[in-house]
Amino acid sequence: MPPPTPAAAPHHRQLSAPALRDPAWLPRVAWTLAALALLWPMGVLTEFRPWVLLEPGALQPAIDFVGAFFPPRTDADFLRLLLRETWRTVAMATAGLALALLLAVPLALLSVRVLSLSGLAGRMAVGPAVLRQGVRWLLLVLRSVPELVWALVFVRVVGLGPTSGVLAIALTYSGMLGKVYADILESSDTHAAHSLMRNGTGRLQAFFYGLLPQSGAELTSYTVYRWECAIRSSAVLGFVGAGGLGQLTDSSMKMFNGAEVASILLVFVLLVWLADRLSAALRKDLA
Repeated sequence: MPPPTPAAAPHHRQLSAPALRDPAWLPRVAWTLAALALLWPMGVLTEFRPWVLLEPGALQPAIDFVGAFFPPRTDADFLRLLLRETWRTVAMATAGLALALLLAVPLALLSVRVLSLSGLAGRMAVGPAVLRQGVRWLLLVLRSVPELVWALVFVRVVGLGPTSGVLAIALTYSGMLGKVYADILESSDTHAAHSLMRNGTGRLQAFFYGLLPQSGAELTSYTVYRWECAIRSSAVLGFVGAGGLGQLTDSSMKMFNGAEVASILLVFVLLVWLADRLSAALRKDLA
């Protein structure tokens, strides 16, 4: 191939030279300024002033309290109490999630269009459509009320103790689980389920053999994640008298006992790590 002519050489170098300026810099700067303009009034409205933490009057008590975290309390009496409350917290979260599943699974199956026999022909019939929308609204109401509010209600009804925490987690998490389960099933490949129903199988068979095999890993992963969230929620519910690690944390915080708080936080980290490992193991088995 002959070498490029002198007239073509500068043109070749011009094409291969890298751009010295990002061509998308102007939209990025514009969106950044728009975000700052939107966030600024929100910060003013919420009185967000993080520099207050650096003031001497606020910084020294925080340093003293954090310094009291070390070393964590590890005497035998406290470890026995911590073990008992940890087991109570895990039991509260597990029982609440189990009750939530009893509500979430049937509600999710009722709310998905994939398992509607009338929807196979196109538009759903009026009755199934109204039922589906009603179930969707019920799931919306259940997940809209925070578990802390439900716990305050059940503390009045059943008294102090883990029962109120279990019921609160069950109601809120049934709405969350049912909504996400329905979304996962709706977004999966529906060909197998529709083929089964067109050939005379029932909705449950279509679910177990058409939808669950391809969505099982995602459903399991989200369920374990919600169990991890339920453990954290049960700890928060302890602040309103539901027992468990939350109530123990509340008493330790009120007594400014940082060593006990540090031990409790370490247990929380361990529980979250165990939940993460369990989720990874289940995803690997179901993959």
